[in-house]
Amino acid sequence: MMLNDVAIDDTFAEAFGMRATGLILTADTERWAHQAAVTMTGFATSVIGCGCEAGIDRHLPPEETPDGRPGVRVLLFAVSTTELQKHLQIRVGQCVLTSPGSACYGDVGPADGEPLKLGSLLRYFGDGWQISKRFGGRQFWRIPVMDGEFVCEATTGLTKQAVGGGNLIILGRSRHNTLAAAEAAVEAINAVPDVILPFPGGIARSGSKIGSKYKGLAASTNDAFCPTLKGAVKTALDDDTASVLEIVIDGLTSQAVAAAMRAGLAAVVALGPEKGATRVSAGNYGGKLGPHQYRLKDLLPDGLRPY
Repeated sequence: MMLNDVAIDDTFAEAFGMRATGLILTADTERWAHQAAVTMTGFATSVIGCGCEAGIDRHLPPEETPDGRPGVRVLLFAVSTTELQKHLQIRVGQCVLTSPGSACYGDVGPADGEPLKLGSLLRYFGDGWQISKRFGGRQFWRIPVMDGEFVCEATTGLTKQAVGGGNLIILGRSRHNTLAAAEAAVEAINAVPDVILPFPGGIARSGSKIGSKYKGLAASTNDAFCPTLKGAVKTALDDDTASVLEIVIDGLTSQAVAAAMRAGLAAVVALGPEKGATRVSAGNYGGKLGPHQYRLKDLLPDGLRPY
């Protein structure tokens, strides 16, 4: 399919189910709320190597946060409730509790099953001086720290309806143009609620395939999409493709992932091949990886028709 002279592969992105939660981190200033969020969501690009995937969903004005201060909503994903609980405790304890002026609140609704523990675990840092408070049907812990106190909600919700692995593969004639297309897609996707892009700046240059020639390695470079290997492997690239970038999307719902892919695809198409990508594809494993499939032809921008 061609759309604004950009080729759209007749293929689908394959995604899998995940467990997820959301938090609102606040601080005295937007800068410090953002810093807490950036630190907490660091080294969380892929469950393959990081154990979880995390990122910033959006920034919140004071009128949208529980304590009337600037805030950031972050989302955290893992393949099991046990892994999600482990990484939640570690990341909030090491990265939010330590951040000047911070507070932490749950931001996913009623849990699918038992809620995840938050302040109810971190309270022990208070060494017996912590105080429990209930307000509006919610429980909070006030933990004394050197700049005052760390307010942290006792629990946060858990959703089992989350999806990981939605993706767009963006191909272009140069690194410059391909990156411009990927950046346009990231900007559009960042406006979609309830999704994150866990890789650096929302973009991954190291797309992977399952398995490796080396024993014990779960994933390795996606050689079919590596421009430097076009003459050595069965390539998926056109002769003029010089650069490929991938955008990976996690969402609280399947609908959120589809909306994000649609927004990203529209942005790439709108930019066109002279300034951006010549082609868009998606990664899948023939339906063997997960039950969620997002066909690119079903995500084409409204008002535009392929030819």
